Amino acid sequence: MDEREFHFTKFDFEKLRQLVNEHTGIKLSDHKQEMLYSRLSRRLRSLNLTSFASYYELLKADEEEIVNFINAITTNLTAFFRESHHFNLLKQVLLPQLLVRNIASRRIRIWSAGCSSGEEAYSIAIVLKESMPSGWDVKILATDLDSSVVATGKQGIYTLEQVQKIAPARLKNWFKIIPATKQFQVSSELRSLITFKHLNLMHRWPMQGPFDIIFCRNVVIYFDKSTQKILFDRFANILDDDGYLIIGHSENLFQLTTRFRLLKQTVYVKCH
Repeated sequence: MDEREFHFTKFDFEKLRQLVNEHTGIKLSDHKQEMLYSRLSRRLRSLNLTSFASYYELLKADEEEIVNFINAITTNLTAFFRESHHFNLLKQVLLPQLLVRNIASRRIRIWSAGCSSGEEAYSIAIVLKESMPSGWDVKILATDLDSSVVATGKQGIYTLEQVQKIAPARLKNWFKIIPATKQFQVSSELRSLITFKHLNLMHRWPMQGPFDIIFCRNVVIYFDKSTQKILFDRFANILDDDGYLIIGHSENLFQLTTRFRLLKQTVYVKCH
C-alpha cells in the first residue's frame, strides 16, 4: 500500500523527468524518483493540488510555474573556497599569467557558471582583490539556473555556519556583521565586481565574451554525454585563446572534446 501523501506513478515520473530534461538538459536517472517526489510534493501542497498529473498539466500551461519547478529540482551544494586547490591555482598560477598576457588591455573577465548562492563567485572575487594591482578592469559574471539562489547571491548575506570556514583575516576584511540578525554581508567592494544573472545553460547566452576563465564545477555531472559535448564546445567558443576552464573534482573532458588540453587536475586550457 502506498502511504505517501500523493499518488506518484512511474508514468508521472517519466513525464516529469522528460520535462526536466527539456527545460534544463539535466538527465535524471531512475533512482532519482524519490528525490523528485520529495521536492515536488512541496509545490503540490503550496498550490493546493491533489495529484502529480494535475501538476504536470499546470506545468504545460503555466510558464511561471516552470521557474518554480526548475528551482525545486536543482541541487545547490556549495561553500566558500570549496575545492580550495582551484583558488590556490587561481592566485599562484592563472592570475599571474593573465597579468602578463592581458597587460595591453588591463582587462580580466571570469564567469562562474552554476554559481548557486554566490559563494564561489565571492571566493573568486576575494582572490582577485588580494592579488590584482590597481587600475585593472576586472569583472565576474555569476549565473545559475535557479532564480532563487541567484537572488541570494546578489544579496550576499550569509549565516555564521556558512562563513565559519573562511580564514579570520578574510572574514574581517571582506564581510561585515549585521548585528540584528548575526548574519554576515559581503562588502560592497566585492559585490561591485560581480553581476548575478539567471541563466539556463541550455538556452541562448546573451553575453559576448570573451572570458579569460570559466568556473563550471559540479554542473555537467547532471547532463548526459551529448549535452556535455555541446556545452564544452560552447564554453570553448566564448573563452579567449588560452583561456581556462575549471570543472569539478568528479568531472572530466575525456572523449568529450578536443578543444581543451589538461593543465592540472580538473583545470583545462583552450587549444587554438
